[in-house]
Amino acid sequence: MTTLTRNQRSYLRKLANPLKPTVLLGKQGLTEHLVAKLNQELDAHELVKVRLLEYKDQKAQLAQTMVEQSGAALVGVIGNVITLYRPAPDPARRQVVLPAGAPDA
Repeated sequence: MTTLTRNQRSYLRKLANPLKPTVLLGKQGLTEHLVAKLNQELDAHELVKVRLLEYKDQKAQLAQTMVEQSGAALVGVIGNVITLYRPAPDPARRQVVLPAGAPDA
């Protein structure tokens, strides 16, 4: 799991602002299929938004579970949208270049 500084989270929120949610969590809940879709989107785009159509009262718990299962970092939760970031394993394929900084303590 990636640890982000406050400045890095802020930078990622700015990048994520124009993005549309590509993963939708509905009445089925957090299934293996949804986690696979999330991993596929993170591999392709690094920065992903997940919209909660159901389970809105459990968004903090769902965000934490998604972070644990995908190995991504939580950028933020705004309304019913969770933003996640996971850098591409191959540095040559990385689309997002984070500002330098030591992780928050």
